[in-house]
Amino acid sequence: MKFNKIHHVAIICSNYEASKAFYTETLGLEILSEVYREERGSYKLDLMVNDTYQIELFSFPNPPKRPTQPEAAGLRHLAFEVPDIEEAVLELNQKGVDVEPIRVDPHTGKWFTFFQDPDGLPLELYEA
Repeated sequence: MKFNKIHHVAIICSNYEASKAFYTETLGLEILSEVYREERGSYKLDLMVNDTYQIELFSFPNPPKRPTQPEAAGLRHLAFEVPDIEEAVLELNQKGVDVEPIRVDPHTGKWFTFFQDPDGLPLELYEA
């Protein structure tokens, strides 16, 4: 089997409006489509990152909380590649997002840092 690329990443949020605002207004992702699935009491918001990767943001009534951070079984974190990590951190700080100090990956020598979405999902910035 050969994979072409990652098609999408699915995220389940606890507060749809807060997460929608965070991913679209704070992070600036583009909305492809938004659907309310009445039979499930759930929204599905498709978001695009530079016409390459798609994030599916789901809301469900009363989703369980993530058990621990970030070493819970399952998706550890979602990483966004940025051209200038200091500029990206400054922009997030100006929008009220707390960002960890920038670190250097000891294996690659690249700069990276973490921040969280409204549900505490760990998100990473990684300088290309």
